[in-house]
Amino acid sequence: MAEDRFPVTRISVVAALAGTDAELREAAWEALARAYWRPVYVYLRFRFGASHEDAEDLVQGFFARAHASGYLADFDPTRARFRTYLRLCLDRFVSKERAAASRQKRGGGLTILPLDLAGADRDFARAAADPAADPELAFQKEWVRALFSESVEALRARSTRTGRGTAFALFVAYDLDVPDGTRPTYDSLGRKHGVSVTQVTNHLAAMRREFRREVLERLRTMTGSEAEFRAEARELLGWDPA
Repeated sequence: MAEDRFPVTRISVVAALAGTDAELREAAWEALARAYWRPVYVYLRFRFGASHEDAEDLVQGFFARAHASGYLADFDPTRARFRTYLRLCLDRFVSKERAAASRQKRGGGLTILPLDLAGADRDFARAAADPAADPELAFQKEWVRALFSESVEALRARSTRTGRGTAFALFVAYDLDVPDGTRPTYDSLGRKHGVSVTQVTNHLAAMRREFRREVLERLRTMTGSEAEFRAEARELLGWDPA
């Protein structure tokens, strides 16, 4: 399957978009759409006041147009970060669409993941409720959220395949599932999952390392240069992968 071409790799999606391997290029487009459709949707609603239906239509249209024209492959990493370039391309796309007063159904046949619009609308509502937020910040936050969510799911899948479900469950309980900021104690986690406090400590350390690796591997595929990759890693994880 094409989507398997970019699971965990050091090949940049940005580089693949401009490559000559048609199968890899198509896989790169699918990976790009999966990573960016939700930030794009929230940004469209926030920045342009698009309705639910118009934002969905514009998401499909933007990726279809970019896929057909190939203009995202023209990205120059010396001038901006890729996500900034993509957002500027989106601004131009929407301006042209509105200037033409287009009301045609867009999409162009680009295959992307089914859009979880209920979840995306919740993200938009959360972003819009923040009085200090702006469209660019909302786009960035949703991009980070999508990156982390995909990394968590990849770690979940690998933990299940390798029989490390307990370690992953401990990671979720202690590092992820803490809505009020109150973490369970290592002792309570150990008793709940039938492991010692030492094992809890070791499992959490291992899962954190693996989660960071998942984030970095996906981050590398979505950046256009080593400098951009390292800058994003420092901002997101407070760590320089040099």
